[in-house]
Amino acid sequence: MASRRASLRGLASHCLWLLGVILLMDVSARPANHSSARERAGNREEREILPPDHLNGVKLEMDGHLNKDFHQEVFLGKDTDGFEEDAEPRRSRRKLMVIFSKVDVNTDRRISAKEMQHWIMEKTAEHFQEAIEESRVHFRAVDPDGDGRVSWDEYKVKFLVSKGHNEKEVEEKMKNGEELKVDEETQEVLENLKDRWYQADNPPSDLLLTEDEFLSFLHPEHSHGMLKFMVKEIVRDLDQDGDKQLSLPEFISLPAGTVENQQGQDIDDSWVRDRKKEFEELIDANHDGIVTMAELEDYMDPMNEYNALNEAKQMIAIADENQNHHLEPEEVLKYSEFFTGSKLMDYARNVHEEF
Repeated sequence: MASRRASLRGLASHCLWLLGVILLMDVSARPANHSSARERAGNREEREILPPDHLNGVKLEMDGHLNKDFHQEVFLGKDTDGFEEDAEPRRSRRKLMVIFSKVDVNTDRRISAKEMQHWIMEKTAEHFQEAIEESRVHFRAVDPDGDGRVSWDEYKVKFLVSKGHNEKEVEEKMKNGEELKVDEETQEVLENLKDRWYQADNPPSDLLLTEDEFLSFLHPEHSHGMLKFMVKEIVRDLDQDGDKQLSLPEFISLPAGTVENQQGQDIDDSWVRDRKKEFEELIDANHDGIVTMAELEDYMDPMNEYNALNEAKQMIAIADENQNHHLEPEEVLKYSEFFTGSKLMDYARNVHEEF
């Protein structure tokens, strides 16, 4: 009898274990929230065909805001693993010192402005190559017939599908010249995208973008013509007196919104301070208090070697505590948050063992 009860208990335990496995497989096999999964897929599709707001290795965002991650992007390139907030500090310090050694070409345990300039150009080229590879994938997504050219209508269909419209319905209405019902915000985005499409279409204009032209459409930093267009857009948005150039007050003017508390005031103070420094030290090349479109274009060109040298000098000046115009291991570790986004503690004690 006791043996039978033991067998039953064993069988019950086995059944419970088997039920648990089946439930676990079922949970892992289906999304926790079907609607959010679809929404994420739609957002991903939209991001893949829309020009990004943020351009890696470019000083300004598309809306004219400063790129807060610029120095980390041109110091780390694509190799950002190991500097996350939860990364093991010793591993992060070791990796930072490995990067230091790569920048220090002449192995004198100091980084000069020329060495940093060369490194910035190398990391910027990495971002360029990454953009080219991503654009190639996105181009195939909007070139359904694979003829190597994308029309505005083909792109428009894909964009509206990413916003939740039915592909066949959109194609049918466009074919018949019927009006497409879209909300006001979507219509404004479409108009801006069409302007950008026309600019990316190199002469002779045929409203068909090749793979290279599509790259310029998504990433204006890859084309001088599109970089000029981006600069014009930024100046248009910031220029208050219509003279097609920017004064310091125009460049540092606060974005729309009111300061409601001390935290908001601190953010606004930081906005003004950072933009004033950038305007006076880097953008206004001849220091006449006015930034022309040509000056802004030079400043935003990520492959401008002269700008890369200025950036190198500025990055060194931030951490150059002994004022020798070079960066040393202790200084890079102490100012790790500026270079990597991670604050690595005990820099002086650890520098020798990590180097």
